[in-house]
Amino acid sequence: MATMNLNQYLREIQSSWESRSGTEVSELLSFNHPHVMSSKLTADGFEKSVERLVESPLDELVILHLRCLNCVNQQKYLEAYSEQSALVQAFTKLFQTQKEDNWALFIMYVISLDLRMFAIKADKELAKKGADKPGQTLEKAAECLMGLFRVCAADNRSSDEDTKRWGMLYLVNQLFKIYFRINKLHLCKALIRAIDASQFKDHFSLSQQVTYRYYVGRKAIFESDFKSAEKFLTYAFERCHKECRNNKRLILIYLIPVKMLLGHLPTPHLLRKYDLLQFSEVVQAVREGNLRRLNNALLQHDAFFIRCGVYLILEKLKVTTYRNLFKKVTLLMKTHQIPIEAYLEALKFMGVEDIDLDETQCIIANLIFENKIKGYISNSHNKLVISKQNPFPPLAAIM
Repeated sequence: MATMNLNQYLREIQSSWESRSGTEVSELLSFNHPHVMSSKLTADGFEKSVERLVESPLDELVILHLRCLNCVNQQKYLEAYSEQSALVQAFTKLFQTQKEDNWALFIMYVISLDLRMFAIKADKELAKKGADKPGQTLEKAAECLMGLFRVCAADNRSSDEDTKRWGMLYLVNQLFKIYFRINKLHLCKALIRAIDASQFKDHFSLSQQVTYRYYVGRKAIFESDFKSAEKFLTYAFERCHKECRNNKRLILIYLIPVKMLLGHLPTPHLLRKYDLLQFSEVVQAVREGNLRRLNNALLQHDAFFIRCGVYLILEKLKVTTYRNLFKKVTLLMKTHQIPIEAYLEALKFMGVEDIDLDETQCIIANLIFENKIKGYISNSHNKLVISKQNPFPPLAAIM
């Protein structure tokens, strides 16, 4: 395939187009296919050969693909993106004219993926040139993909089997990947509404549903909706193919902090299995109510947690760690009326600096408000009066 000459390539793609084989045409327009390794496809004057051997409207797509390939061979990714963008726009117009038909969905999938990948490389090229607006090419790519999304979403006349709406979720996932990369998560909301309203929402391919719920789960984290985040990320993790270990690990990077906030700590076996030992010290610190250990664990692996975008979520675990520390103090005191000073001393022992009685009382009041402690503060006696029945309810039951 890497030695395929231009005439062979053109005859093959024309034949695949005539037989309406979306998978074969898509492969011959994909940059993940071996044909892109052939140097013979972009010889001088290839446009004339395309016009001679390939019928309209396919000829325009092929010319743009080969122009893009020529740019890629020269590592000119800004120009490659420009050609690929033109290809996607030309395909969008063509796709819209294919009434009652969706065999070209496979073509849409590969050209959309390549568009996003070239946009990433083009933005890196711009960054090297000192561009002051990161992600600008990806933003343009998103607009291009939205054109395709509208064509798919508007296809109401076709039968369920032939409708282009089967392509909606794939495009949504491509757009999610862009919006998360350029930090424009608010743009995800309309896409989520469109999928929720779709009659096919539970019938798309499982791999696409896993990807979709992974991103919706991550979005829920940013909105502090941890219950929803747990639901979506758990779905993604449990249904992600067992051989896709890297993907399962990626899901766990977000699922583990969410689960911990909701009172479920991961097992050492799980952390070892997926090479996520960066969380081990954090888990132990929270379990022990050891604030000093938690702070050290966050500091030790801060680069990893910040890069993954979970550092601020892990910071929220300090509240859970306060609760577990105060539970230990309470058990040691063996009474349901505990002086606030006892909790203050425990905090100081854990390395919390510049803290006084009022601040300690404030921490306890917040824990009571969040139902993490059942009791009340007696200001006259400066004591925490805890419930005699289950004063520290399980976090999983509260959340």
